[in-house]
Amino acid sequence: MTEEQNRYQEQSLFSISWPLFIEITLHMSTGIIATLILSGYADNAVAGVGVANQILNIFILVFNVTAIGATILIGQNLGAGKLNQARRLARTAFGVNFWVGIFMTLVVFFLGGIFLKFYGLSGEVYQYALTFLQVTGLSLFLEAISLAISAVLRSYGYTKETMVVTVIMNFISIIGYFIAIKGLFGLPVTGVVGVSWSIFAARVFLIVALLILVYRKIALRLYVKDIFSMNKEDVKGILAIGIPSAGENLSYQFSQVVLTSFVAVIGDAALAARVYILNISMVCFLFTMAIAQGTQLLIARYIGAKQYDRALKRGIKTLKIAMIASTAVSLIVALIGEPILEVFTNDPEIIAVGLPVLWAIVFIEPGRAMNIVLMGALKSTGDVRFPVIIGVITMWGVAVAFGYLFGITLGFGLLGIWIAQGLDEWVRGIFACKRWLTKPWERKQTVQKPLPAAKPSS
Repeated sequence: MTEEQNRYQEQSLFSISWPLFIEITLHMSTGIIATLILSGYADNAVAGVGVANQILNIFILVFNVTAIGATILIGQNLGAGKLNQARRLARTAFGVNFWVGIFMTLVVFFLGGIFLKFYGLSGEVYQYALTFLQVTGLSLFLEAISLAISAVLRSYGYTKETMVVTVIMNFISIIGYFIAIKGLFGLPVTGVVGVSWSIFAARVFLIVALLILVYRKIALRLYVKDIFSMNKEDVKGILAIGIPSAGENLSYQFSQVVLTSFVAVIGDAALAARVYILNISMVCFLFTMAIAQGTQLLIARYIGAKQYDRALKRGIKTLKIAMIASTAVSLIVALIGEPILEVFTNDPEIIAVGLPVLWAIVFIEPGRAMNIVLMGALKSTGDVRFPVIIGVITMWGVAVAFGYLFGITLGFGLLGIWIAQGLDEWVRGIFACKRWLTKPWERKQTVQKPLPAAKPSS
């Protein structure tokens, strides 16, 4: 084994995960800061932008089809010492997401209003949502490309570098938010329009920075010709993993769309509270997401190197850490819930709706941790169908069905919907745990033989 191959197998979870933790925190904090700034502008703007973001997130998850597939396959090939194949997969991921991004940008720009009508929005809330959706949607193809390149860099273990780029990108976004809402430096207040263009500018910077990084760190220069000359076998391999893997997340987002429509029926206060609480709840599981992603990268390498016992132990150890951490953080958030909500809004109706939900989050988070860590671990082994099958069944059969029962029929409102989501997280988590303990690599291993020979990439 060469020194380079050994490096890919011996990286620690900490060295990979701490930059991911900071990067995810920054991504989430940008959304929270945007919500805070918009809350000083108009609560209807918060509600509209929150709904528009849900729609945009669905399309971003489509881009993750390629990112997930590339992350797992590149990781497994690096673990197996197949370095040329890993580089070729990186080029393919770039090409696939370029074309998917262009298509989705056009869909969102021209059909955004139709998507918003599904939520039953009207008046100011609808106008804010449409503006944000169309302007921010123009940069979706940039987001698609950045997700592919970021996946490549993370697969090679360069999580610290992507973190630094994210810091700068978020700084650009936040400055833009303040200028748009506060009218700094003598500039006019542009509201949601200005916030949307700030996101566009930040994504332009992100693409340029990532292209430079991927060349400097792994000596991989991406060309325009790469979007026209993708390896067909690589595309099939990426999609074979990515489609079912992303299918779980897509199902989740669509179920959230339906649940949000239930909340809209309850009232504007519940809708605004949902947006605020979604931002607050992210704090509870961001650590889990970071170590889960780091674990996913490591397990893919272990599977490629056929270090199966090491993979099994890594998944269980990460699970224990994640469950303890997420429970502790969610309990702290619930205990100081009112002051936290008052940071976002002074509306007593919104605060009254939100406080009980923060306590429901304490119940949800351990199940969510089990779900996030072990479903991700299963995907890294190539066991990609199980998560989406269980996900579709429980998200719709538990979260949506019981969300309507508890929230609308029984009249528990937003709290009832959140409890239903908690049941869904726990059911999926328990299924994932049982599946992991059966050692799924004994049924499925993605990298079984070298990919077709290819010329070394420059």
